[in-house]
Amino acid sequence: MRKTLGIIGAGAIGGIVARHAVDAGLNVVLSNSRDPETLSDLVTDLGSRARAATPAEAARSGDLVVATIPLVAYDKLPVAALAGKTVIDTMNYYPERDGQISELDSGESTSSALVQRHLADSHVVKAFNNISFRCLLTLARPSGAPDRSALPIAGDEPSAKAEVTELLDTLGFDTVDIGTLTESWRSEPNTPVYVYPYFPGLPPFGTGQEEVMRWVRETSGAPVPAHKVKELTVSAVRGPVGGRFSY
Repeated sequence: MRKTLGIIGAGAIGGIVARHAVDAGLNVVLSNSRDPETLSDLVTDLGSRARAATPAEAARSGDLVVATIPLVAYDKLPVAALAGKTVIDTMNYYPERDGQISELDSGESTSSALVQRHLADSHVVKAFNNISFRCLLTLARPSGAPDRSALPIAGDEPSAKAEVTELLDTLGFDTVDIGTLTESWRSEPNTPVYVYPYFPGLPPFGTGQEEVMRWVRETSGAPVPAHKVKELTVSAVRGPVGGRFSY
């Protein structure tokens, strides 16, 4: 794969995806909600394959685009600049951060379906939403490695899912197709495949929230193969939506 990856949102997940991409020989155009100059340190660290831009410029420049912003801001994604693009949606619903969203609370929709409705001329694929930034960093492996991990993906357009599968393979991960965007809840907070399977264990019992976050930041991942991801997503039962904004 020799493509340019646009990234809208250069936080923990966006920065690590960018790092894996430049390591794999892709060019990266990063953006955030502020000014491109605020990304100068990250761009310098990533090297000559990375540059900073506005969200609209990142959208136009990317052969694929990763949208990794708070869900509450999904309607700020640049519709025209993303038209015709495959957009990777990493967003999760955290009510304490995003506020209550009635369509999600009622189960009427999924967060990725809302993103797809906003980006009606794009092809949205859910990915990277069920893994912590630390595990995303430490678990990338070459294709065919026996300890390679898989990530679930969901989307309505088969060709877009094929593009994302190719990208994830390039970045170091296998994929498990869990269906359309209506099934994307299977990888969201409060489901069996969300975050914790990629750790070697659970935080120490009785640990406070600050200590849990330190444990999350410092603990390297444990491989989760494709057959296990498939098993976990199939076993998911839809319940209360939304998670705590802890990762």
